[in-house]
Amino acid sequence: MGIAKRILVVDDEEAIRDILKETFVHKKYEVEAAAEGNEALKRLGEHPFDLLVSDIRLPDINGMKILEKAKKKYPEMGIILITAYGSIKSAVKAMKQGAFDYITKPFNLEELEVVVDKYFEYQNLVDENLYLRSELDRRFSFDNIVGNSAPMQRVFESIRMVSRSRATVLIQGASGTGKELVARAIHYNSDRKHGPFITTNCAALPEGLVESELFGHEKGAFTGAIKMTKGRFELADGGTILLDEISEISPGLQAKLLRVIQEREIERVGGGKPIPVDVRIISTTNRDLKKAIEEGKFREDLFYRLNVVPIYLPPLSERRDDVPLLVRHFVKHYSKDNSMPVKSVSEEAMRMLVQRRWQGNVREIENCIERAVVMSGPKTETLDTAHFFFEEQIGSVDVPHMEKKPVTLFDAEKSLIMKTLRENAENRTKTAEILGISVRTLRNKLNEYKKTSA
Repeated sequence: MGIAKRILVVDDEEAIRDILKETFVHKKYEVEAAAEGNEALKRLGEHPFDLLVSDIRLPDINGMKILEKAKKKYPEMGIILITAYGSIKSAVKAMKQGAFDYITKPFNLEELEVVVDKYFEYQNLVDENLYLRSELDRRFSFDNIVGNSAPMQRVFESIRMVSRSRATVLIQGASGTGKELVARAIHYNSDRKHGPFITTNCAALPEGLVESELFGHEKGAFTGAIKMTKGRFELADGGTILLDEISEISPGLQAKLLRVIQEREIERVGGGKPIPVDVRIISTTNRDLKKAIEEGKFREDLFYRLNVVPIYLPPLSERRDDVPLLVRHFVKHYSKDNSMPVKSVSEEAMRMLVQRRWQGNVREIENCIERAVVMSGPKTETLDTAHFFFEEQIGSVDVPHMEKKPVTLFDAEKSLIMKTLRENAENRTKTAEILGISVRTLRNKLNEYKKTSA
């Protein structure tokens, strides 16, 4: 059960104070009452309150004065004003000064209850939003980009420097090195962090709709355009747009993107009116754009517009010293995420992981650790070499369509369990023992596979 919300009721009529107090106590709120404005301000200084419900007309100072003083000292507290002398002018003034709502006498108690409940629902949403925002800040802080090696220290320094500016950034690196994570870290550590962060995978956009997706379109601009639609640049206004795999956009769109960067305005498809946008552009690529320029596949002038601040993310082969850090980081994360007891990796297993050539970089090592943690069993605290199997081994456990689509954790797990079950003549007890899981967990997994196959 959560902590009860505290309400301070202020009214010079004892009968009204009593009935309001009784009403709010019945609603499970903690309630105190004051007969005068100065008494109310004194109470506010003695104890924190979540909501103040005050009459405007009081013997000493009026409710508007209480509103003014309370909002200066306790800006997070809600205030609802009540008066028998209500007017639109007074209501507007009260709302402008920060009152949540305004009710006139004679009032219906049910109406007041609704307003108070509505305030606390609103406050819960505000608190939830602040929590989610803090979680975003935590998730995309520098602490979540793991690395002590010299190449990664240079990356951290670049992020710190560029976050303070609005400069365009080009992040280059092989697949799986964490380019999007760096882009998010730049956004959420900048003064734009309260604005939107819009991601766009340029390679995944439909060829005929790329321009509409980025810049939007007017109603009737093409067949199927039944209403005006904002593009991703407009949606990112005041924030950041991430253009992932920028090398994949067509030459025609490259020219239009260059104009957007230069003029800081876009035009919707089917519209001739320029629309100003305040957007920071971060691009990523796993290709050599200078080579693409030489081959005539990428505009040189666009490259220099995008490459104002270049950040290079090294592959794991250039930062082997970071592998133990990454392993420990992912073990801790996925053990907590899956409620598993794993706390460490054996020395032999760590040597194996450090010496391995991680072609998929951080993404591959993350998948490998998650697999090992999930499959380790309910009593395993230390992962050993036997707990790890790698992408090239998955083919030996008959993962379907390995050559056609990426392997999911679900497919890998299912294939390993079914292979072990077959090798042990469908003996579930022996299979569970070999896998290091309980017979009950094995049974639940098999039931899950039946449902997904149905």
